[in-house]
Amino acid sequence: MKILGIDPGLRNTGWGIISYINNSLSYVASGTICTSTKDTDPYRLAYIDVQLTKIIKEWDIDRAAVEETFVNKNPKSTLKLGQARGVALVVPARAGIPVSEYAATLIKKSIVGNGHATKDQMNMMVKTLLPKTKDLKPDEADALAIAITEAHHGHLKTLIQKVS
Repeated sequence: MKILGIDPGLRNTGWGIISYINNSLSYVASGTICTSTKDTDPYRLAYIDVQLTKIIKEWDIDRAAVEETFVNKNPKSTLKLGQARGVALVVPARAGIPVSEYAATLIKKSIVGNGHATKDQMNMMVKTLLPKTKDLKPDEADALAIAITEAHHGHLKTLIQKVS
């Protein structure tokens, strides 16, 4: 199963793909979708949409996961993040791929064991869990952490749904 983790942002949207087979994780690919601040927000959002669509088609994704929105001190930033997050949710859904959402604290706890882990701690643990990764940008590491969280928690969701 290929899982796409998405760390949404209007300026930088991180993405990471892992393979999850028989409780074994392996790195597939990752990157960052960078938009130009010279473009208007609708064009930046459209660019994220097009790039995520290409990634899903290229890598034949089975599941996707997105980090939930957190509230910034700046309401304008929160709204922009929400817009990018909306694109990150709708692109896999439009492709018929199940999409999960996870709180940042759950992602950190799943990867590091501490819901308040630092970016450096997250990056180090992602590299430990996925040894084939090279130098990762923070948004890529976060996206891979989201995918790992989906591998562990998404499996549980599926089991619970089957039992219910």
